[in-house]
Amino acid sequence: MTFARPRHLRAPGEDGYLTPTIEDAERAASLQRSHGTLLSRFDSAREIHSSNLQSLENPAIRMSGGAGNSNEKGLDGLNHCQEDFHYLSKKELSHTHYTWKERIRHFTWAFFTLTMATGGIANVLYTFPYRFRGLEIIGEVVFLFNIALYIIIWSLLLTRFYCYPYTFKASFLHPTESLFVPASIVSFGTILINISQYGPEKTGPWLERVIIVLFWIDAALAVVLSAAIYLLLWSTQTFTIAQMTPIWIFPAYPMLIIGPHAGVLSSKLSQPHALRIIIGGTTIQGVGFLVSLMVYSAFIYRLMTQKLPKENVRPGMFVSVGPSAFTTTGIVNMAANAHRAFPSDFMGDGPLAAKVLRVVVDFGALWLWGLAIFFFFIASFAHWSAIGHGRMVFSMGWYSFVFPNTALITSTFAIGNAFSCKPILIVGCAMVIPLILMYFFVFYMMIRAIVLHHILWPQKGEDKDEGGFEINMIKPDSSGEESEV
Repeated sequence: MTFARPRHLRAPGEDGYLTPTIEDAERAASLQRSHGTLLSRFDSAREIHSSNLQSLENPAIRMSGGAGNSNEKGLDGLNHCQEDFHYLSKKELSHTHYTWKERIRHFTWAFFTLTMATGGIANVLYTFPYRFRGLEIIGEVVFLFNIALYIIIWSLLLTRFYCYPYTFKASFLHPTESLFVPASIVSFGTILINISQYGPEKTGPWLERVIIVLFWIDAALAVVLSAAIYLLLWSTQTFTIAQMTPIWIFPAYPMLIIGPHAGVLSSKLSQPHALRIIIGGTTIQGVGFLVSLMVYSAFIYRLMTQKLPKENVRPGMFVSVGPSAFTTTGIVNMAANAHRAFPSDFMGDGPLAAKVLRVVVDFGALWLWGLAIFFFFIASFAHWSAIGHGRMVFSMGWYSFVFPNTALITSTFAIGNAFSCKPILIVGCAMVIPLILMYFFVFYMMIRAIVLHHILWPQKGEDKDEGGFEINMIKPDSSGEESEV
């Protein structure tokens, strides 16, 4: 399709999908509220119209003309309701119950936020500074549970793509669901971190060789997928600053966990491997943080000009905690292991270079740690006005309450260890209990949302039609009829 007007004169979303707006959410909620009303109006008008047609067949009534006015009203009501239904999905209105196979169609990439949060909990338990008997076993159980969840989620997602092949392309073009595609790689990287933490001491040297290979595979996937998702978003969608949320940072998250992974491996591998991993981890972590920093500026500008986001999308504000917190954890741990990774002649004097690097990194990391705490307070107090029954409907984005904050806790432990500051370590330990309680709360709300059809239901999850995106633009109805747009 060619456009006669130049690009700068086109309307937003004219040559791509528009980022979901506040008006989109309000319009969707309005349609859901009017769903039952329209059904009753349509049925009433149809009954009136049918009864009037039957009455017209009665000669006595037809001669008296008594049914004329009511027949006209019935026809007008029927036509009016049919016009209203033009904007609603035919399948939505004809189904009051969906099978599990039909519900799997709405199983999105966002479910990987569950494994991100679960892996983050296992990471926190491993880095907990005050060890006690049984803590290691608890962490291993959470780690194995996370692997099981990861396999289940992949199985259900592949089932969705197998049963509904057109949803694969749609998931990458959707203005919201596409942002969660990197969650699969973040979950994979989190599992690799847990393997590096819990595995080597309980296995042979073969695992050391495996985790080195897996680290570089994860690093390559993180860079490629982050760049590909951003390029796809910038090529197919139109963004407006008024609807900006920190979820825009999410495609950079796969790169943001490479540094913490490198920090763990650098403490366990031999000198030549540890040096390469520190160099690679620092490079990729820096790219991820700088990309996030540029999105940070857009988020601050959005807050200054448009106030806080709507309550339903406000949990995504915690995503802004992650970039600086993960970077703090990564660079502090890598700097702490530099003395064993640098050869004696590294930069002229390996031991001296390691000491200088550690001092510079530790004090520089204080800035990033403070930035993470700043965004944590902003996101936390922003939810004060959102507390209340019915103000926030569950979405998989609620796991933003957990995963970014696991990074804040591990960065707090890293800073406390770097400066041998016991009060900082105690503060970090005090944050663990609320974090675990929040994880169980969000997990319960997810199960509840599935039962109450708040997710895994048409027009309810991250794959709902919004921002000019409609699934029928990807594939027509299964009946083969042309869809109405």
